[in-house]
Amino acid sequence: MDRARGRPPLVLMLPALVGLVFLVLPLAGLFVRAPWGTLGTRLGQPQVLEALRLSLVSATIATALCLLFGVPLAWLLARVPFPGVRLVRALVTVPLVLPPVVGGVALLLVLGRRGLVGEWLDRAFGITLPFTTSGVVLAETFVAMPFLVISVEGALRAADARFEEAAATLGAGRWTVFRRVTLPMAAPGVLAGAVLCWSRALGEFGATITFAGNFPGRTQTMPLAVYLALETDPQAAIVLSLVLLAVSVAVLVGLRDRWTGAA
Repeated sequence: MDRARGRPPLVLMLPALVGLVFLVLPLAGLFVRAPWGTLGTRLGQPQVLEALRLSLVSATIATALCLLFGVPLAWLLARVPFPGVRLVRALVTVPLVLPPVVGGVALLLVLGRRGLVGEWLDRAFGITLPFTTSGVVLAETFVAMPFLVISVEGALRAADARFEEAAATLGAGRWTVFRRVTLPMAAPGVLAGAVLCWSRALGEFGATITFAGNFPGRTQTMPLAVYLALETDPQAAIVLSLVLLAVSVAVLVGLRDRWTGAA
């Protein structure tokens, strides 16, 4: 058994190495072609700092919204049997496979000034969501929430429901059971989902540019700034890409052990 583990078959090693190179090589290309001599100057430019600030703030707010609505939704799918639960689960996961641009168009049709809900918001409260910072947050929330829901639902299904039953038997109410028993058991899944959600929101492009536009200082996040710089200043696009890569890797590496227990 140990010998089999120590010598993996070549038929698996070769495609594994090819896959590793395919994933790592483009990232290495960013470091090789980066303008290291002017990196500090480019990073200090006001538009770069503003895009980074907007990206971090909007991704964090979007993640908070995903936690607020996604955790109860995951609990509903995992713990409450009801007719059509499979259909609801499928609808929740649609943004995972939906092209982000289509998601942006869908948001416009619902929340735009002439949208199903947006027209009423504009007329009744004067609230306009498209092409605003709030629109950025909503677009990121739309594409990122399924990551949280899937992660939390999986954690809830894997948790032993007997602890919840025991707490209920001892007189704990449903909210107390959820807060003191269910949520702590699902905490690793919640953390994993939140990290994935935040990373997905940070890198969102298609739905954001379609629903919120690309206005510097208001809706221009880092991915949008990369796209704009690629057409006018490729070196600046590389620098912005490095920043996004560094932030994403730092978050994933820093929190990975907390939800997987991996070394």
